[in-house]
Amino acid sequence: MVQNAGNSLAGQRDVHFMEMALEEARQAAREGEIPVGAVLVRDGQVLARDHNRREQDRDATAHAEFLVIRQACRLLRRWRLSDTTLYVTLEPCPMCAGAIWNARVGRLVYGAWDSAAGSCGSQFNLPAHPSLNFRTEVTAGVLEEECRKILQDFLKARR
Repeated sequence: MVQNAGNSLAGQRDVHFMEMALEEARQAAREGEIPVGAVLVRDGQVLARDHNRREQDRDATAHAEFLVIRQACRLLRRWRLSDTTLYVTLEPCPMCAGAIWNARVGRLVYGAWDSAAGSCGSQFNLPAHPSLNFRTEVTAGVLEEECRKILQDFLKARR
């Protein structure tokens, strides 16, 4: 089930970390990358933060979500991240939704919906798929307008 953002203390925390993810997205745009940023948090502490690097790394898997999951796994020396929250400015694609499931990320918070390839509530909803043995809690729409605008502005400038 996908929840919408609220105004609670948890909602304020979500805004704080989404602002960090937006900083990463802005950095991606400055580097000519699709502006998506991600931050992975455990117990209120940032474990990893990064942004898309597909062009830079010449790697189709160098999405922001993948990069922070890899960093956190190395840092924690484990692959299970069920005690973490992933903040990302754009709804994850199928590849990233699969990585989130494989890493057992406990909670996902994203900003803008992805009507083309979103896999956490819009086109598909992998985290809620009944045949999977692990469920990631999903909150959508945190700083949605800001997250959408950075993408729209970037794409408009490239045309």
